Amino acid sequence: MKKTIALWAALTAVALLVTGCSGQQPGAEGPGAAPAPARTTAPSVEPPAGGEAPGAPGGAAAAYRKWGLKPFAAPPAPPAVKPVLRRAGGQVPVISEIPTTEKIVFITIDDGAEKDPEFVTMMKDLRIPVTMFLTDSAIRGDYAYFAPLVAQGHGLANHTLTHPNLRTLSQDAQRREICGQQTKLKDRYGTAPRLFRPPYGNWNEATRAAAAECGVDAIVLWRESMQIKNMQYQRGDRKLHPGDIVLAHFRGPSELKGRTMTEMTATMLRRIQEQGFTVARLEDYV
Repeated sequence: MKKTIALWAALTAVALLVTGCSGQQPGAEGPGAAPAPARTTAPSVEPPAGGEAPGAPGGAAAAYRKWGLKPFAAPPAPPAVKPVLRRAGGQVPVISEIPTTEKIVFITIDDGAEKDPEFVTMMKDLRIPVTMFLTDSAIRGDYAYFAPLVAQGHGLANHTLTHPNLRTLSQDAQRREICGQQTKLKDRYGTAPRLFRPPYGNWNEATRAAAAECGVDAIVLWRESMQIKNMQYQRGDRKLHPGDIVLAHFRGPSELKGRTMTEMTATMLRRIQEQGFTVARLEDYV
């Protein structure tokens, strides 16, 4: 009987060595090593700009279908060196597009007059990056509306305190408009904007000097502007070009002939997609 038990124990030990079914946890380095932690589910990967998350086919498509859209291709990785830089002590650059050969465009949304809660949901679902150029006179009654959009990672930028034609103002008055809004946005959202857009696209050299005093890295204009159903183009070929900056506004049915902010945004995204472009984050390039 003792011989039988001993033989059984020996055979069991050999079987354990062959199959690897020992009591040692995977990754332990030998006797006395700490057991490996329990296996947990890997965190979900956040897809950029509507791209599909690896291992989660259909996730982005479902979110886009909710808004009557198809998912965008993920944008290329941002360049290691930003193509638009303000040199130390140099003038603030003025840009309407980003130098690139990639089929990407950048969406910017101005003012902040319309505060449609559905737009916040839409941006959360689609995860298309936008940059918001906010004016204090348009948002002072409801700064809280934009907080979840900032929290989603959308860009926060400066569009002056009162939306004046800056070319009619002195440099000091322009500085008050720009720096004043820098301070308000930083106080409300915890970060000072790096980008500035002059109302109506009107600027002069005093604007550049004032913007530099306020810590602005670039003055951002645009190449296309989204209207109710179609884009308005600056170029004669009426087409998007790689790196173009697209202008839209926080507008509602009273200004969009009954259309909502989300309907206008969906139309803009379709126009971009129809031309084979995807959307990238402006702050990654400036």
